[in-house]
Amino acid sequence: MNFKDYIRVIPDFPQPGIRFKDITTLLQNGPVYKEAIEQLKQLIQDKEIDVIAGPEARGFVIGAPLATALGVGFIPIRKSGKLPGETIEADYALEYGKDKLAMHKDAIKPGQKVLIADDLLATGGTIQTSVDLIKQLGGEIVGAAFLIELTYLDGRSKFEGFDVVSLVQY
Repeated sequence: MNFKDYIRVIPDFPQPGIRFKDITTLLQNGPVYKEAIEQLKQLIQDKEIDVIAGPEARGFVIGAPLATALGVGFIPIRKSGKLPGETIEADYALEYGKDKLAMHKDAIKPGQKVLIADDLLATGGTIQTSVDLIKQLGGEIVGAAFLIELTYLDGRSKFEGFDVVSLVQY
């Protein structure tokens, strides 16, 4: 299946020069969304995974169903101020701005094997921050899975020591 057929590209959003990859058109098509999760599952199912972590917000729509498909837990990585319990936080740069991510301090037990899942790998800033938070809690990163990878931004090059997989490349 060519998932690009179901991803809308919006020019100049959120600012001039950005070609935003809108996955809402894929998500609203049940059979295509299900197939995307199934294909991601096939790419990572041989890994030993205790939990999947996904950054807010689109990482939730990839990570949570992927965790369900694998029968493992899901850990949300949220923006600062959104989690009710005690948290750790880290700043990061987006391809067009800055933000801060947070995780509950008790979200990951030391030694747990964690797969990070998100909709998009661009510059790698969000995922690098997620990796840092997970490692700070003692988690072991076993891989990262993405629906889309913007290969021209070379975000993959920031990650050594674990596999990075993606379904669609631009």
